[in-house]
Amino acid sequence: MNRFKKLAPKYLLLGVLISCCYTGYSQDNDPPNIILIMTDQHQARALSIAGNTDLKTPNIDGLATSGMRFNKAYSTFPLCTPARSSIFTGQMPHNLGIKSNKGSEAHITADAKKTILANVLKSAGYDCAYGGKWHAHEASMVSGNGFEMIAPMGDIGLAEKSIEYLKSKKNSNKPFFLTISYDNPHNICEWARNEPLPYGDIPAVSLENTPELPVNFKQSTTFPEALKIEQIANKKVYPTANYTREDWRQYRHAYYRLVEKVDAEIGKILDALDTLDMRKNTLIIFTSDHGDGNASHGWNQKTSLFQESTNVPFIVSYPGKIKKNKQNSSLISNGLDLYPTLLDYAQIEIPTALTGLSLKPVFEGKEKKTNRDYVVVETKFAGNYAFGTMGRSVVGKRFKYNVYNWGKNREQLFDLKNDPFEMTNLIKDKAYLETVDLFRDRLYKWCIKTADKQFLRKIVLPSTSEISTSTLFDKPY
Repeated sequence: MNRFKKLAPKYLLLGVLISCCYTGYSQDNDPPNIILIMTDQHQARALSIAGNTDLKTPNIDGLATSGMRFNKAYSTFPLCTPARSSIFTGQMPHNLGIKSNKGSEAHITADAKKTILANVLKSAGYDCAYGGKWHAHEASMVSGNGFEMIAPMGDIGLAEKSIEYLKSKKNSNKPFFLTISYDNPHNICEWARNEPLPYGDIPAVSLENTPELPVNFKQSTTFPEALKIEQIANKKVYPTANYTREDWRQYRHAYYRLVEKVDAEIGKILDALDTLDMRKNTLIIFTSDHGDGNASHGWNQKTSLFQESTNVPFIVSYPGKIKKNKQNSSLISNGLDLYPTLLDYAQIEIPTALTGLSLKPVFEGKEKKTNRDYVVVETKFAGNYAFGTMGRSVVGKRFKYNVYNWGKNREQLFDLKNDPFEMTNLIKDKAYLETVDLFRDRLYKWCIKTADKQFLRKIVLPSTSEISTSTLFDKPY
């Protein structure tokens, strides 16, 4: 964190120098326009191109077939404010001091604000605009974040205002970075509470027309006690305690319809880009801040470390640069990797202090996969009714390790290859003791590397660690 603060002014200055000698972007080696399209609470499996037959997402599917889809992309934190703050700074939420959607744990420092993506791209000659939901370290966009706000939060009219902006940039001699951020399918939160939906209700249908319950609907005998207590304690966030199986099926129906609604809005953007003939010099990235439980493990909302909440869609398209209809199984962190990737495309030097990777070589086929063995996801339950449960997840190429800071069954190990729905906890299986030790060690070293001191004090320390806990907190980070 401190190293990044020291480096930030240097690469901001570099951006200014680039800006001063900038002469347009008509040549092949000049920076592209960049469009980031985001949805909220959109799990990776909620796309028809991902094999889900309970919904149809033709527009997002079309974007995927025009480029590359990653099926192992993860949020840094399955909650809006921490995840979004990560995306726009390239840092883990704990390094930013963000662990919640509200209050003192939902704000970043003035120094960190200087490193927000738009501030850096702007200094390198980009026009930066933002439309829709912000909800990073403030609820709404304010000055100092580097963006021109072209549309407030709200899915109705967001596409139209974004298209107006695109038209204004059609003949510009400067590249632009436009973020279009949709609220849906986040409205499933209001639906679960039986509240009016902001952009139109989803009518109930007959039971036979609702999706079946997921195969992992039932909470297992090793379901983490801490999660169960958090779920019971906060009935407004988790109003599903008295749900029948039929209620859950209506929930899944509503969730998928909300995804389809936002897919239609995204289609307007993509159609306009084709009409304006702006696709050929535009890098488009589609992702989400986190997923939704969607009845898996009897869970709605996010914040848990199960796949449904942490695994997010991630799609990129750039005609002539990224080959069509490609799928990639690299482990990526959208909160850590999107930031250096966009700096790379903007021809800005990537600070060495950043933990994330530029994905540009993978996008363009120069590398088949990222050189990474695992990604880490963090979480915390916050709010007036929460017990403050903290957790970390280490997702490897095959196995996934979750640990919470308290409660029975606080550790989990899943074989995602043979058990993609996380139904069998292998943590006490003697055949996997070495794997458990490996993942504990990975988490331990990650916490040291990223100065995750608070959680490091909470976890089961790996017996294989070479670092003594007695000297751990005396070491500089």
